Amino acid sequence: MTDGPLSGVLVADFSRILAGPYATMLLADLGADVIKVEGPQGDDTRTWTPPARGDTSTYYLGVNRGKRSIALDLRDDGDARLARELARRADVLVENFRPAAWPSTGSTTRPSPPATPASCTPPSAGSGRGPERGCPATTSWCRPCPGS
Repeated sequence: MTDGPLSGVLVADFSRILAGPYATMLLADLGADVIKVEGPQGDDTRTWTPPARGDTSTYYLGVNRGKRSIALDLRDDGDARLARELARRADVLVENFRPAAWPSTGSTTRPSPPATPASCTPPSAGSGRGPERGCPATTSWCRPCPGS
């Protein structure tokens, strides 16, 4: 949370692994107030070691620098309500859940896109909208896909 061209912009970051966290890292670098939403056990990449600083991977520290963080269990009604409120108040909502993964949280609705007229919700679905749309878009999945 620094001064910059995006100072005053609120970003709700529900993303994980690389594409979303990297994008929101850049927004934070430009001054946006980024709130990263993690599950109760924390983001998966916290344990991607080595290398680590203490118990936290340097990968996680790098792509999540400059962000605030909140742990919410999206299967819990109260936490899901807080998540939807954060998404509603945000200027930018970033999430990269696989289409089939969101219902597995137990929540009946995804966070709604931000309500402000100048808001945006960038897509971050690496597996597209075709027959593979429910697959995670990780490096090991994407490498064999070109040309198919």
